[in-house]
Amino acid sequence: MRNSIVARALAIAGFAGVLAGCNTTQSETTGSIPIDYRERHPISIKEGERSMKVFVGAGRGGLTPTQRAEVLAFAQTWKGEATGGVTIERPVGGATERASLDSLRQILSIMVSAGIPNNGIGIRPYQATSGLASIRISYPQVVASAGPCGLWPDDLGPSPDATHFENRPFWNLGCATQHNMAAQLDNPADIAQPRGETPAYTGKRNAGIDKWRKGDSPATTYPDAQKGAISDLGK
Repeated sequence: MRNSIVARALAIAGFAGVLAGCNTTQSETTGSIPIDYRERHPISIKEGERSMKVFVGAGRGGLTPTQRAEVLAFAQTWKGEATGGVTIERPVGGATERASLDSLRQILSIMVSAGIPNNGIGIRPYQATSGLASIRISYPQVVASAGPCGLWPDDLGPSPDATHFENRPFWNLGCATQHNMAAQLDNPADIAQPRGETPAYTGKRNAGIDKWRKGDSPATTYPDAQKGAISDLGK
């Protein structure tokens, strides 16, 4: 009797082991993808970097008119969007070292005159390699980004996976749209909160109200509207 109980217990244990071997876990990726592309590829706000390069030739000391305009525009944008100081990397060694020093003096002069304080500009050298060297200028700023795009965790074609029959969106759907929208934002903070309202322009409104009080038509007249007409037909 005891032997039969032991044999039965061993048979039950073996059957349970067979069932456990059939219970496999499969990683599901597509099934967990949110339906809304804004949740699948959210636009995030982080600190990035704005940079520019000023190329310096070995035989020229100073900036060209175009380079002066570019440096001035760069300095003016710093005042409105920077979250830190300006970093300037100048090349050392090589044939352009002396010319880069002359260009660096002009760059500093333009930046200080544009409103960047002296203590907000840091200069550090870097070893120039063969080829045309450049003065690298950068500052930190708040940027918006989305992605990365181009990830394919699951096949687009027919698949025996059950998630294929659920007609869910594929992973990259909407990624390029979110990425482009993030790149076009003038102020990344706009996606987190609205800007404060500015006073409304009341000049046009007051002029129209004054005409209405006097009994005149507040409609706008365009005296030159018919100057480009080639015919009087229909008048």
